Amino acid sequence: MGMMCVKGRDPPRMEQLLSFPAPASSWRVPLPLQIVLGLIALLAIAVPVALVMTTPRVVIAKRPHVVISKRVVPKTELPAVEPVELQQVAPDDAKSVNGSIPFSTLPNPAARAFRLTGSGESQARAVDCLAAAVFYEAGDDAIGQRAVAQVVINRVRHPAFPKTICGVVFQGQERSTGCQFSFTCDGAMVRWAPRPAAWERARDVARLALTGSVYAAVGHATHYHTDWVVPYWSASLEKITEVHTHLFFRWAGWWGTPPAFRGGYTGAEPNIPKMARLSSAHFGDPNAPLLPGEAMPVGSDGVIVDPATIPASAVPPPMTVESGGTAEGNNFMLTLPKGMSADAFAALAIRTCGERNYCKFMAWADPKQTPSKLPLTGAQVSTMSFSYLRDQSQGFAKALWNCAQFKRPSPVQCMRAQPPVTPPAVAPAVEAKLPTPLTGVRRKGDLTVPVTAPPTGKPQVTLTMPVAKPTPRPTPTAPPR
Repeated sequence: MGMMCVKGRDPPRMEQLLSFPAPASSWRVPLPLQIVLGLIALLAIAVPVALVMTTPRVVIAKRPHVVISKRVVPKTELPAVEPVELQQVAPDDAKSVNGSIPFSTLPNPAARAFRLTGSGESQARAVDCLAAAVFYEAGDDAIGQRAVAQVVINRVRHPAFPKTICGVVFQGQERSTGCQFSFTCDGAMVRWAPRPAAWERARDVARLALTGSVYAAVGHATHYHTDWVVPYWSASLEKITEVHTHLFFRWAGWWGTPPAFRGGYTGAEPNIPKMARLSSAHFGDPNAPLLPGEAMPVGSDGVIVDPATIPASAVPPPMTVESGGTAEGNNFMLTLPKGMSADAFAALAIRTCGERNYCKFMAWADPKQTPSKLPLTGAQVSTMSFSYLRDQSQGFAKALWNCAQFKRPSPVQCMRAQPPVTPPAVAPAVEAKLPTPLTGVRRKGDLTVPVTAPPTGKPQVTLTMPVAKPTPRPTPTAPPR
């Protein structure tokens, strides 16, 4: 049905039709309630802001990537001794990483006792180098010092490291970072020195370690570090023990077992100028920098040459039995490589002798004077340029230079001077003249020799001595009955 339209008026809109009638009076919120609602709104905003501003800030940082190596070096490959490099890990994270590496469950046998050999000067150098290592690495703590000393000695015996105490301690000293013992390249020896009493205690620990004392707890450990750092090699080695805040490691596999620690000690400690401030056995400028690969004067005795750096092509074959060698191949006789520094002669000898318990190494600088077989003549011995003898059964190892050819800083490194060899003088032949025999004297030997008188025309006269007659003995007579 349609809607009616009134003439003169508009039709109503939809809003008008649907609208409700307005109340008689408009609705208003009471003022007290408005105040309460405003306070609630302000608190709803202020409380979260206050919590955000006053609550300690917690930063969840992503742990940096840590390189984990599990490679075990095979017996046929000598382990590499690389510069020490730390992973970029915060101290707290480092403790967590180190704690995640379990201790080895394999046996941890004690190392063999070590007894120092060599000249008095060489032994004094070894004691002071080891004393410096134990003091700067472990402070004035006797237990920590003994642990550090044992690691140094273990390295001397391992074929991957130098064969002297000073050589092990100051390996990599020419680097600004990455040396094997950080105090040798971080300037610690320049910044401060131990007090006299502490230095003597460190020397006492060193003497004990070098005269047979063994710190059994660290076994055959060759590496260690504090628990707030993570070296790149830590996970590739076996963690065997903990001493205070230091963790001790050995190589995994065969290279960490007792048979691997059969290297020979040279018995000739090098001079370390950096030690001159602490030790009278060392000399030189302790502040003089050493550059990598720096060429030193021949015979300076200031360079530590690692035997592992000697190329295999420089290692001579052993002497044959026909030339005077032994069936075990323990004797070597050679001409020294041209241009080799005198400081490298000992390293060449050690590299050549390898792991032999007994080894004799003889070398000449002049190929024209190098003999071809044994035994040597006096002239050949006097022209010898270098010799090295090792006898592990006697605890002996000695390197000697011909100081007439290569100057050395100490006479204890010199061969004994050989007297010049001259052919013996031949005395001229002298005709022996016998004395004229006396006549008229009869000798004992003349009784059996008939004497013939020269013919004189006179009859021969024979003189006869009267023979003494025996005196008759009286015959005893029986007494009368």
